[in-house]
Amino acid sequence: MHPILIIVFGPLLAAVIGGLGNRMLGNTVVKSITTGALFLSCALSWPIFLGFVGGTYEPTVVPVLQWVQSGAMSFDWALRVDTLTAVMLVVITTVSALVHLYSWGYMEEDPDQPRFFAYLSLFTFAMLMLVTADNLVQMFFGWEGVGLASYLLIGFWFRKPSANAAAIKAFVVNRVGDLGFMLGIFGTYLVFGTVSISEILAAAPGMAGATIGFLGYRVDTMDVLCILLFIGAMGKSAQLGLHTWLPDAMEGPTPVSALIHAATMVTAGVFMVCRLSPMFEAAPIALMFVTFIGAATCLFAATVGTTQWDIKRVIAYSTCSQLGYMFFAAGVGAYGAAMFHLFTHAFFKALLFLGAGSVIHAMHHEQDMRYYGGLRKHIPLTFWAMTAGTLAITGVGIYWLHAGFAGFHSKDAILEAAWGRGTEMAHFAFWLGAIAALLTSFYSWRLVFLTFFGKPRWAGSEHIQHAVHGHHHDHPSDEDAGHDHAHDHAAHGDGTAGYHPHESPLSMLIPLGVLSLGAVFAGWVFSHAFLDDAGFWQGSIFYNEDLIHAMHAVPLWVKLTATFVMLIGLAFAWLGYIRDTDMPRRAAEQIGPVYRFFYNKWYFDELYNVVFVKPAFWLGRKFWKIGDEGVIDRFGPDGAAWVVAQGTVGAKRFQSGFLNTYALWMLIGLVAAITWVLV
Repeated sequence: MHPILIIVFGPLLAAVIGGLGNRMLGNTVVKSITTGALFLSCALSWPIFLGFVGGTYEPTVVPVLQWVQSGAMSFDWALRVDTLTAVMLVVITTVSALVHLYSWGYMEEDPDQPRFFAYLSLFTFAMLMLVTADNLVQMFFGWEGVGLASYLLIGFWFRKPSANAAAIKAFVVNRVGDLGFMLGIFGTYLVFGTVSISEILAAAPGMAGATIGFLGYRVDTMDVLCILLFIGAMGKSAQLGLHTWLPDAMEGPTPVSALIHAATMVTAGVFMVCRLSPMFEAAPIALMFVTFIGAATCLFAATVGTTQWDIKRVIAYSTCSQLGYMFFAAGVGAYGAAMFHLFTHAFFKALLFLGAGSVIHAMHHEQDMRYYGGLRKHIPLTFWAMTAGTLAITGVGIYWLHAGFAGFHSKDAILEAAWGRGTEMAHFAFWLGAIAALLTSFYSWRLVFLTFFGKPRWAGSEHIQHAVHGHHHDHPSDEDAGHDHAHDHAAHGDGTAGYHPHESPLSMLIPLGVLSLGAVFAGWVFSHAFLDDAGFWQGSIFYNEDLIHAMHAVPLWVKLTATFVMLIGLAFAWLGYIRDTDMPRRAAEQIGPVYRFFYNKWYFDELYNVVFVKPAFWLGRKFWKIGDEGVIDRFGPDGAAWVVAQGTVGAKRFQSGFLNTYALWMLIGLVAAITWVLV
């Protein structure tokens, strides 16, 4: 049996057992089965990946079953294992296994743990199905499976209206992108006559320059197909325009945020573009579109991230921004750099999310950074883990030693590739990427300084007040509560309200430690394989030798740009949140309209509400009141019932029970019949 079968179907089996067994099996059994299955998948994935790094593993396709045979169209269910798949396998199984383990501690008090762990495993199975797909229909199956599982996980606390709304929003926005993806798949089958990925990629270069009729115009075939496919990626990977679901997805439990935002769901779009890179290489306009959207998303999300107060939302916008980097890397043709950033990002972003979860856990579910401060002394292990993640995402490293944290290697490679490509669009992406890198450094260090440095500001938090005063008496009188409150402020004038945060349990700290290793070493260890070794990719992505040479030949100032802007961002964050803590407030007042524009997320939600949501509700209400009740019900069920009811009232009059009345009616009927015959 090929290990890929266990890697992919192990989590599915665990999800089914956990989901159906639920309360009957109990929390511990379900958690053990699902977590064990993931660690097994992870243990089997690493040798495959390292085999490709060492050049000892050959790409294979493992058949599972015959699937569809309909006329000329036939394709089987098969699992494709090549370098690109191996990278994704490692990323997905590692982060998911660690998230499962972390959830043991984080979800300890939740009554629905079996359901939660079953959903996590189902999500992982769908994602593995997506990345091992050998044809586009199979990829679409995984694509939709991930959408379903994310809906279930974001809305896990279904008694919370905000969680339900966020889950529906994620599902609906993804459906918009999925329509583009479906049209892209239909068009690809129409043009190539097959859905097999290997056959499509082999034929793609020959289609360069061909045209097709679309919406009444003759347009470039490959450009149309690739733009439609990329619209699918925009939805799944939260690119500008279809990004609005991503920050709201924070309504789910924190481990879900780490799973969706770090390694899995949001990177599906990047994976798909890299998998179909030979198609995109034959579509120059589509590549420009990918570059533009990626660069714009990169900057947009970074500007919003600088103004948010919710610790999880800051990291969510940071994800959005980093995905923009991956897309514009793919757009300039540096697919290896895009996948490298996906790989390093998985480690440091999962680390930041799980670290944030550890902070939230310590602070009694308070997520507003304005009520943190001075936490590094209370939760030192979490502090060091989040510092490692921040050093990685901001790209700290020393160019001359070719040594640095994970983001230093991958982010620098992307900016160098954008400059090395040499086109106007690529240079535009480079400058937006550099500005975004500055903002990334600023909001990342702002998060660290607000959370772990300065004086405690916990006394202002309702969550902390509830934690402190909720434990004094079961039912304190108002007078007692007031006395306690006054006593606490007298005794604890240090802003802590008498609350003492505790470090998270071991099940939450082990994943932080493992991911910290990834955030520190992943870039340095694997940069050569991802960026410079054509043999590593073995044809699984389009590998542009010329671009790699151009990357290494860029001027020194280009190579140092990322480090330079990172230091500027760090300096501003230090000035505003350590040195002069009133400076951010003064700055926000001075640039009032700009600050509000960024704080309100560029008003995208408000715009969509006016343009799409309200008209849709208005139309729905009209269909309901006028169409359904006014026409269909009136002339349909209600109308038919009325006719029958009135008919029975008339018929009842004939049923008098008198013999002479019946004789009269018979006589009238006979006369009418004879008259009819004579006439």
